[in-house]
Amino acid sequence: MSAHAGRTGVVYLAIESATGVATSTIKLNAWTINRQTDKFEVTSFGDANKTYVQGLPDVQGTISGFWDDTETKPFAGAASATGVKLYLYPDSTVPTKYAYGTAWLDASINTPLNGAVTISGSFAAAGSWYFGL
Repeated sequence: MSAHAGRTGVVYLAIESATGVATSTIKLNAWTINRQTDKFEVTSFGDANKTYVQGLPDVQGTISGFWDDTETKPFAGAASATGVKLYLYPDSTVPTKYAYGTAWLDASINTPLNGAVTISGSFAAAGSWYFGL
């Protein structure tokens, strides 16, 4: 096992209804993914503590970075009625370790007076996800 720097992470994105070929989304510099699951309490008389059963995973996450006027995929994806294909690599030098799936994407832009223009977005699963992390 080894540790990795996030500097070689990458996000590939494609509009689901377009050509389907996901390409690197330029100027992004961070992403997160959360696979939280629902837990349903099933505590019974005589149990020593609360107990739970696990439900389905809820795949959600975020992307963020700097706005580049030549990059249109995040905002086009947010407007898409069919969602996006999203590939998330924590380290692009390890191409077998990634998460992939279709997602609904929301996108935002922040334009401060005294800083760089940034974009951010959140996503939620629109279908099954693969986790090879």
